[in-house]
Amino acid sequence: MHIARVGSFSRAAAELYIAQPALSRQIAKLEAELGTSLFVRYGRGVRLTSAGAQLLERAEIILNYVAQTAEHVRESSDRLTGHIALGMPPAVGTKVSAPIVEAFRERWPAVGLHMREGLSSSLQEWLLDRRVDIAIVYNQPPLEAFDIVPLCSEAMVVVGPPDRPGIEMRSDTPLRIRDLAELPLIVPGFPHANRRVLEQAAVQHGVHLRIVLEVDSVTLTKALVQRGLGYSLLTYTAIEEEVTRGELRALTIERPAIRSTISLATLREQRASRLVRTMSDVVTEKLHDLVVNGAWRDQVTWLGDIAPALTEHDVD
Repeated sequence: MHIARVGSFSRAAAELYIAQPALSRQIAKLEAELGTSLFVRYGRGVRLTSAGAQLLERAEIILNYVAQTAEHVRESSDRLTGHIALGMPPAVGTKVSAPIVEAFRERWPAVGLHMREGLSSSLQEWLLDRRVDIAIVYNQPPLEAFDIVPLCSEAMVVVGPPDRPGIEMRSDTPLRIRDLAELPLIVPGFPHANRRVLEQAAVQHGVHLRIVLEVDSVTLTKALVQRGLGYSLLTYTAIEEEVTRGELRALTIERPAIRSTISLATLREQRASRLVRTMSDVVTEKLHDLVVNGAWRDQVTWLGDIAPALTEHDVD
């Protein structure tokens, strides 16, 4: 598995603190036992053969079951221990990361917590690679490997610069989807979640989008729109501070609205993990607080079910 990840016998040997000849002999013995080559050597690196890819997939499943077994054994204890990684997009992270960390550390102080921030497309890859155990994602498409729980949704708005208002940015007239064809748009590239939602809405209503620039960063998109280089579509929560400061303008889209959905995503193979279940409860609770009682109260619609908070004494 390590050789496959780094693509090199020498680098894998160094990172595993073993001699390269010993590592090579082990792979040679494994290939002899299986009767097939696992790696193709080229230059200074290696890549998996089809047989090697199949073995890697099985090996990851086996090690995952081993890890789950150890975790289940530890569950006989009253204390929850271990390590969990939570991924979230920037727009969500700035609002909810601190309450999640505070609540989780208060309830489960013995658990190591790793927070990672990234685009929803990156979070999906990190889940598959097990670099995160659970992720808050925007507009996650259904995939066989994932458990997806929709939590809340928000209407997207057209974002433009405050100093270059056109007829399409009149504050008293909401836009229609077909009006988007008239705007020079700055949007993320595929497979970004916002791009998928926008393209689906355009196809459904026969609208040809005029995309002048592809930018995956929300922060950079807002800066370019502010300079008057185009318009974009974002959730209002992502631009609320800039609108309040007068740096950006926002106009709603109606007939119909384009909505962005926030979901909780985990690997189905990890649904039995107590760490994943408890983190899911904390994330759901804190997002619910944000939507129902907090800063998102007037912009975001709650979709999920809120479970009572778990404690150390009732989790078993």
